[in-house]
Amino acid sequence: MKRIVLLVSEFRLLGFSEVSHLSPLLFVVLFSLYILTLMANTVIALIINSDNTLHTPMYFFLTQLSCLDICYLSVIVPKILENLMVGTVSISKTGCAMQMFFFLFFGVAECFLLSAMSFDRYVAICYPLHYTIIMNSRVCKSLVAGTYICGTAVGLVHTSITFSLPFCGLAINHFFCEIQPLLELLCGNTSPSEIQVIVVAVFAIVGPFLLIIYSYICIISTILKMSSAESQQKAFSTCSSHLLVVTLFYGTASSMYLRPKSSYSASVDKLLSLSYTVVTPLLNPIIYSLRNEEMKGLCILTIN
Repeated sequence: MKRIVLLVSEFRLLGFSEVSHLSPLLFVVLFSLYILTLMANTVIALIINSDNTLHTPMYFFLTQLSCLDICYLSVIVPKILENLMVGTVSISKTGCAMQMFFFLFFGVAECFLLSAMSFDRYVAICYPLHYTIIMNSRVCKSLVAGTYICGTAVGLVHTSITFSLPFCGLAINHFFCEIQPLLELLCGNTSPSEIQVIVVAVFAIVGPFLLIIYSYICIISTILKMSSAESQQKAFSTCSSHLLVVTLFYGTASSMYLRPKSSYSASVDKLLSLSYTVVTPLLNPIIYSLRNEEMKGLCILTIN
């Protein structure tokens, strides 16, 4: 059947309409997680900025990660909470485009930031005597600027192309302007748009991930050559937090964007989206706090 092209000025976010009876419970849970995540990431950033002993490249990148998580979360969660309160909500076409842009911007920037953090660990373990020279302030700031440039480029290109195409539907079966549900509303053949998503995913997810893999191959090779078990354990402990965060972030992101179209399901997509938009930003500061002795000690002092 031929679909009719619509002059779209706004979309309707269906959210969790299939489990509307659970809306009050979901609202309480997500609101609590949102506040906890904001507090945890803010505390991490404040602790690092207030303690001169933590003014090192690794903690500089960690501060950036906390800021990205706060922004990333705040692009999505307020609309989810509104959806849970009132049911199906409307969002203007411009608002939807802005939400998609910032979602991609912060998400892609985090992918590349995790890659920059792995490079920092690579230099620290493989070239310890040259670490302060290589990872100077200018290099760190340039790496962070590069992550934001990549995020901006992907966000602008993907959003502008998607919203320049004609839409044949208004109802987005999701709780925010996610890529796949929007593609389903496009008129005609959506294969070019789907290829575009894959290209973006390869650039933004696979590219940085391969850099991380290469960094850790070099790191593990160097650690295995260390003479004492104590040195090996100490070196590996500086990477364990980052490894856990990478596994968590890339595991959920790749399962969302690098799986075949035939396996897409609205309910599964919503669950995966919740995991990387709500759960991951909360777990990141917890992982770094519990796996890092310096951070753990300072967090305990702050609480006390």
